[in-house]
Amino acid sequence: MTLDTGTGHDLSGIGSTRSAVVGRSPWVTAGIPAAAVLAAVVASICLGSSPSTLAEVWHAIVTPTGTDMDVTIRELRWPRTLTGIAAGACLGVAGLLTQGHTRNAVADPGLLGINQGAALAIVAATFTFGGLSVYTQATLAFFGALLASVVVFLIGTAARHGATPITLVLSGAAVTALCGGVVTGLTLLDEASLDTLRFWQVGSLAARSNVIDSLWPFVLAGLLLAVLNIGALNTLALGEDVARSLGTSVLAARSTGIAAITLLAGCAVTMAGPIAFAGLVVPHLARAVAGGDYRRSLPAAAAIGVGLVLVADTAGRLIARPGELSVGVVLAVIGAPFFVLLARRRRMVTV
Repeated sequence: MTLDTGTGHDLSGIGSTRSAVVGRSPWVTAGIPAAAVLAAVVASICLGSSPSTLAEVWHAIVTPTGTDMDVTIRELRWPRTLTGIAAGACLGVAGLLTQGHTRNAVADPGLLGINQGAALAIVAATFTFGGLSVYTQATLAFFGALLASVVVFLIGTAARHGATPITLVLSGAAVTALCGGVVTGLTLLDEASLDTLRFWQVGSLAARSNVIDSLWPFVLAGLLLAVLNIGALNTLALGEDVARSLGTSVLAARSTGIAAITLLAGCAVTMAGPIAFAGLVVPHLARAVAGGDYRRSLPAAAAIGVGLVLVADTAGRLIARPGELSVGVVLAVIGAPFFVLLARRRRMVTV
């Protein structure tokens, strides 16, 4: 059996992806995601139960006069679009780093216990103190995600050979199972905890859009750590022994990567709840567009993550108007068949 080698898929997949982008202009690899982001942002602001024109959008943002459309764009669509931009970028980059560090092509940030850690913090606080405000839930989700990731990393580094991809995956699975079991137990004992969990688990860009004002420093810190991790990830893709021979500190690289994943995924969970498939599918799209070099695939993952989340959110508003389907539901519906098709077209593990 030939396992993947650090970029999320096997050597043959890397070779085919890299050959597909050989000679491609950087302007092309950057322009495709940028164009997708721009189109998704425009659609997110213009489309909804009451569509608006570009002229109305410009009027609402630049010279508002208090009309119904001005209020709709400024108070509803613009904040949720900003939330989608931040959450999508966080999920895309966190997913790419997760697949790179765990060497697992079907990994997403939830593999490190982030989603279940956030859920446990919210449910435990509700069980203890009663009903919680939306802002309090968001704060608890962030710190619960941080704590779960720290525990996963500490368990992984305590192993004999340190924080290897296998120890990280196993410790993440253990922490996820433990948190999930406790969450289930608490929700069975307390109806208020169950109601709170139901509300939080419906990933949405609307319900918690006000928390972005408090989270932007953490988002910037996570993106900075991800950028600093690019060089180490490129050398780790060649194998840990080769990376060490090139002077890369594997422990420092893993620590930086896990810190970036924790901050980015924790912020995404806080802003939009647990959104499935974005962190799983986006890295594959980014590598298809930009290749296996993290210097190109990381910004591509951020841009594609933004586009995917905003498109799913806009589609949810159009499909069920005058109501809406949550972005998490839409991504699950369109993401599952897409990923099955992706798995059939590309070999992730060869025997």
